[in-house]
Amino acid sequence: MNFLEKLSVRLSLTKAEITLVSALLCFLVLGGILVNIRSMERSDLLVKKAETARFREAEVDSLIRLAAVEQSTTKEDVLQEAEAERDDASFEKKAEHRPSGKKVFNGTISFNKASSQQLQKIPGIGPVMAERLVAFRKAKGGKVQQYQDFLEVKGIGKKKLESLTKYFTLE
Repeated sequence: MNFLEKLSVRLSLTKAEITLVSALLCFLVLGGILVNIRSMERSDLLVKKAETARFREAEVDSLIRLAAVEQSTTKEDVLQEAEAERDDASFEKKAEHRPSGKKVFNGTISFNKASSQQLQKIPGIGPVMAERLVAFRKAKGGKVQQYQDFLEVKGIGKKKLESLTKYFTLE
């Protein structure tokens, strides 16, 4: 007797019933395996979500730090602007205006402290160039060390740099 016949005698079941029970048991085991695989996929997904959330928190922390740095530099810029406006009265004494419409400026300006309005009083610097120079200064951390750095500003070449060095001091 083979195994299936012995089993059918002991359980008092027919061959067809044993085959059906065997098939059902196979489906049960297969279902258990699939549930286990899905739970592992879900746990992997939850781990990835947790890591993403952790990285987002780190990103938020870094953004908060950047905002704090930006706020402190903004405060410094406001203080520099206020100081520049106070110095504007002494600046006016150095500048002369001719009725011909051309800008004539006698004196020098500390570039690292000058406001956009003060920069516009220098011949060859209009509102757009003044804003570029102020943005350039901010990009350099509020202080320019060398005259050659001005060549990075759009619209300033070697000739323009030579004329600007007459009016700027880099204190």
